[in-house]
Amino acid sequence: MSAPAQQLRVGRLTKAHGLKGALKLELFTDDPDKRFTPGAVFTLQVPTSSPWHGKTLTLAELRWYNGQPVGFFEGVADRTGAESLVKAILWIDQDADEADEPDAWYDFQLVGLRALRDGVEVGTVARVEHFPAQDLLVISSGEREVLVPFVSAIVPAVDIAAGTVTITPPAGLFEELPDDEQPAAEPEADVAPSA
Repeated sequence: MSAPAQQLRVGRLTKAHGLKGALKLELFTDDPDKRFTPGAVFTLQVPTSSPWHGKTLTLAELRWYNGQPVGFFEGVADRTGAESLVKAILWIDQDADEADEPDAWYDFQLVGLRALRDGVEVGTVARVEHFPAQDLLVISSGEREVLVPFVSAIVPAVDIAAGTVTITPPAGLFEELPDDEQPAAEPEADVAPSA
């Protein structure tokens, strides 16, 4: 019996392209040739108010224009249809026995990991938030949640087998800084009002 499939976030639709329903894509995969093949079916992450909520989208074709991936999807025939999908996040099924990409982790692997700072546990990963600029680890730490940028400078190590993620956050992210460690405010310059 095969293992159940996991959902992987593989892309985001960024803007309509042309008049025939095409959409520019932001890719979240290192292997677009594997994930974006004609016939690939994507689960859509859209607001509940969207006419696409609860629906899937099937790729008809992926083309590249000036190094930018552009997708053509079944049932999206014009610019109006394409514009109704802007900002949708695309998810696809991955078989659990499929080989993982090196230095790539999926949300389901990260949630629940213990967050270690200088070898001391400071919380656990509650969820992963995905934003255009970068992903954030949401660390549940006591009574609050701390947003930690998921970049190698701040999250240098992820050890799925050990159940830990090592973080090196800047001072003040997990604790209050004493007043004498707060950055000093710049003194206000005396500026004569202009006429």
